[in-house]
Order: sequence, then C-alpha cells, then structure tokens
Amino acid sequence: MPISQSPFGEFEGQPVELYTLENDNGVVVKITTYGGTITSIVTPDKNGNTSDIVCGFDTLEGYFADEYKTNSPYFGCLVGRYAARIKDGQFTVDGQQHQVATNDGPNHLHGGVRGFDKRVWSVEGTSEDNESVSLTLSLDSVDGEESFPGNLKVVVQYRLTNDNEIQIQYQAETDKATPVSLTNHTYFNLNGFKDKVLDHVLQLDSDRYLVPDETNVPVGEEAEVAGTAADFTRPKRIGDAFDELPLGFEHFYAFNKPVGTLAKVAEVHEPTTGRKLEVMSTEPGTLFYTGRYTSDNLKRESGDQFGQFRAFCIETSKYPNGPNIEGAPKSVLHPGEKYDETTVYKISWA
Repeated sequence: MPISQSPFGEFEGQPVELYTLENDNGVVVKITTYGGTITSIVTPDKNGNTSDIVCGFDTLEGYFADEYKTNSPYFGCLVGRYAARIKDGQFTVDGQQHQVATNDGPNHLHGGVRGFDKRVWSVEGTSEDNESVSLTLSLDSVDGEESFPGNLKVVVQYRLTNDNEIQIQYQAETDKATPVSLTNHTYFNLNGFKDKVLDHVLQLDSDRYLVPDETNVPVGEEAEVAGTAADFTRPKRIGDAFDELPLGFEHFYAFNKPVGTLAKVAEVHEPTTGRKLEVMSTEPGTLFYTGRYTSDNLKRESGDQFGQFRAFCIETSKYPNGPNIEGAPKSVLHPGEKYDETTVYKISWA
C-alpha cells in the first residue's frame, strides 16, 4: 500500500505538500499539509466506476479563490482549537473569563479568524505496510493564539486501511486549562456529485439533538427526535425531512453510546452507486450538516459541482458551546490530561 508526496504550493513562505494514500481496493485519499485538509477521496462504486466523493480542489489556489474565501465552507480541513460555535465568543475556565473572536455573527466559529484550518501543519512521519498507510501531522498552538489560553500541542494521524477505513486519531496536550474540540470538516457526496444528497439514506445512533438559540448556538436545551423530521434512528432518505425542514440540517446530535467508547454512530447509503459510508467514533456527538450555506458557484477543477445540499458533513466532536453548557462531556482539556479521540470513516460499495 503506497503513500507518495508532491509539492502543493506555498503559504506565507512555507512549502505546502500533498500526500496521496492508496489501498489495494482502489481507494485513494489525498491530504495537504495546509489545514491538514482532505482534498480528495476517490472510490469505486458497485459497477466498478470510480469518482471523487468529497468537496475539495486539486490545487492550493482553489482554497484561496475569492468565491471560496467569501463562502468559507471549510472543505475537508482539520478544525480547532474548538469546533463549531461558542456563544458570544466567551467562556470561563479556572475562574477566568476569556473573549475569543466573534467571526460568525455574535458567536465564535471553528477556532476563529485564523484557526487550525488556516495553518501549515508539520509532518511527523509516514508509514506503510501490507495492511495500511498513514500520515501523521502536528501543530503547535501557542498560549494566547486566537485568545485561547495554554500552549497546545496537537497530533493528528490519518490512516487508510485495506478494509477501506479512513481512521483519524486526534491527540493533544496543554499546559493550561483550555477548550478543545477537534474535528474533520469533510463534505461527502456518495453519488460523486451527479446530484444532490437528498436520495442518500441515513441512520444515526442518536435519539436527541441540542436545540440552538436565535443565534444558532446550543445553550443546553435538548430535544427528542422521536416523531420529528430530525429522527434518523431508523434508516431514512435525507430528502424526506425537507418538507418540514426546507433548509436541511445543521443539527448537533448527541450519541446514545457511552462517551469515549469507539462505536458505530452513523451509516449513509447511496442507492444508485451502492456506496455506503459507516462512521465510528469515540466522540459524544456529531454535527450533521447538509450544506445549506454552500455556494453553488464552487466546483472542482475537474467540473464536479458543489453547492447547497450537494454534500453532507458528519462532524464528530465535543458539544458546540460545550464550555458554557453544564454537563457537556470533555469540553475543556486540563494540564496532565491527554486528549485522545478517534473517528473512522469506512467506505464500501455493493
């Protein structure tokens, strides 16, 4: 199982590299050191046809085009220091209140103005054997960066296996108490962008979601999904919910499984190609997002058309606004603790 590296451009005087991971079944995953971003996942379908199933670009310039910067969809990147929103950009740890950037209306979003997605990650190493190939990246986030407390050392490993699993392991340590929630923001379309994702069939291991306030950030209330359009406890076509939810989904679902255990939390099936995406995670929940804000003017250089409802995200993470929600699991990392979470995306076709 090979892994290869090639130049991908330059950012702020730093060289940016592109790593290509390939398994024995024709699955090819491309990751750039800019933002630790998954730029491409190519897989076969049930008829042996291959296509790219994620949003991204084949050149670094694509991530700096005016349309992309204006829309800011975070295609495929590693998100941190804290994924999703923090209410009013404020939180208190160790008795001290902190104010971070409000880059999404009145709220903080995805690490701020210069989050982990806008940094060049260092390559810690690569490995390859008969069963898997891996790429390990690291990032140092200094005390006060984006106004977060603590020097934070982050290590993320991407591993592609011959079982068609893309395993992502997140590890971090800090010298001051600080909110940490790391995720990958890949957008999937299992039909290869031939159409929107409304005919995809989803099942989630969750019977409740966090209710957002008027500024679209959870503050502690939860709602049961039973009897609502948001219920995916049994397999259901995503588009069936759009009569009641015309803007689709930007819901954070709390998983039913015990926090910290690696278990299957989601499955998505696309009937025409036979592709299936299974998600396993140690995280307490996920943001399920169907791209309501994604610009229809975005497309890959090859012509793959992105846009509203043309892809979905399953962003496993800590609770949005977790530092401000009583009982939110593991939203703050303390000195001496090790942040260690894993999410697995397994692809199949039949």
